Amino acid sequence: MKFSVEKDVLAEAVSWTARSLSQRPPSPVLAGILLTTNQGMVRLEGFDYEISSHIQIPADISEEGSILVSGRLLADITRSLPQSTVTIETEGSKITVTCGRSRFHLATMPVDEYPELPKLPEVSGTVDGQAFAEAVSQVIVAASKDDTLPVLTGIKVEIENDLITFLATDRYRLAMRELHWKPAQPEISTSLLIKAKTLNEVAKTLASAGELKIAIGENGEMVGFESANRRTTSLLINGDYPKIRSLFPENTPIHATVRTNELIEAVRRVSVVAERNTPVRMAFTDGQLTLDAGTGEDAQAEEAIETQLSGEDITVAFNPTYLGEGLGSFNTDYVRFSFTSAPKPAMMTGQASAEDDDQDQYRYLVMPVRLPNAN
Repeated sequence: MKFSVEKDVLAEAVSWTARSLSQRPPSPVLAGILLTTNQGMVRLEGFDYEISSHIQIPADISEEGSILVSGRLLADITRSLPQSTVTIETEGSKITVTCGRSRFHLATMPVDEYPELPKLPEVSGTVDGQAFAEAVSQVIVAASKDDTLPVLTGIKVEIENDLITFLATDRYRLAMRELHWKPAQPEISTSLLIKAKTLNEVAKTLASAGELKIAIGENGEMVGFESANRRTTSLLINGDYPKIRSLFPENTPIHATVRTNELIEAVRRVSVVAERNTPVRMAFTDGQLTLDAGTGEDAQAEEAIETQLSGEDITVAFNPTYLGEGLGSFNTDYVRFSFTSAPKPAMMTGQASAEDDDQDQYRYLVMPVRLPNAN
């Protein structure tokens, strides 16, 4: 096999494929990237029995064939090459990577021991890539990072006809985002539990190319995504996801609207004196929100900003990290806090302006920290 391709094109393709490789592969060959040349294209594939990656790039091919080489080593090499054309060719049981005056020799692994990648299921529908990426970025902040609870490290994706609902929770906050898509069949009803890490990679690397195809396996074990010259598949997480939809309140008599960026900065400032696991307290009164943090004799902080309050005064406290990450996931100028009472959870939604209705396609619910004198 022998082919030539521009350094940036190759480096990006190798780096993207290598992301799906396991740090501790169940078999040595699964640490490799399979490169196959055919009709002016180089196909790069990675697989770890759970996640697969497939990308094709154009190249000047002198000799067709297939090779299997260490994915992470090839990624490190291609990133470090000078800005020039890269030539890869086989020499016995090794490959030679040449770029400018740089030359590397890598051992290959047996291609015939590499497993066949799972085929992409039939495409179930398409969605705007940018809208998909935004939806994933909003809900992923609430997904758990604790691998001892694998179900909560996933994002629940519920599909009803032309509506996709993303749900995530780590038990301390919940996020829900609704998004419209174009299903291949008008009537579809299903749900998937997808690894948050997988969805995040899809959102970052596949969603920027315009239309994103979503393929759902018939047996409910796999999901696939395809955009432009890239596609990836992933096994779904097994397990029962908690029914968190019902936790979002329908009736909230207390509402407070605050300018988003102003509140983000205020939370950041007062949190400087908040020790680990120490909450930020928020006192909502007519026209003013007062934030304070810090306990004891060492340090305290307080800041007041404007708010529009509807309903009775309310004082609540939140983990500053959960509060700050939730606020940072909104792309609206204003955010609305909706309460049933204290110390109940606060539901956050976005508003375009202080006078507009809230936009409830994205909802973030954060659990409060109980105050000593809470009602």
